[in-house]
Amino acid sequence: MLDKKARTRMERQLTRALTDACETAKPMLPGFAWLTHLVDYRRFPESLRVVWVFETQADMTRALKGNGRRRMRELTEAAFFEAGVEVAAIDDHLDVDSEEECRRVHGGDWERRLAIRGYH
Repeated sequence: MLDKKARTRMERQLTRALTDACETAKPMLPGFAWLTHLVDYRRFPESLRVVWVFETQADMTRALKGNGRRRMRELTEAAFFEAGVEVAAIDDHLDVDSEEECRRVHGGDWERRLAIRGYH
């Protein structure tokens, strides 16, 4: 478990590294919109999740069928490395979703959607 100062430092490092990953991914992954990370620092790094969000389900499906999953994995891994986060299997910390599905199921309420899906 990280103390408050270490949590603040880690959050800043993760945010910076994942922002870079997000900006790098936008021209590579058609339909990719944004990403977020969620973490319970009482269970760090096991609880750390990065959710890659696409505009539509079709965009997400295309990315997953092509080399998009590999690119997301590589960018997430690089961001974790940059932030000093060590995990055994990067795939356990990566998920994908879409704006379209959030609007359809949760009325566009991402906070609710992420909580219901078990990320908070």
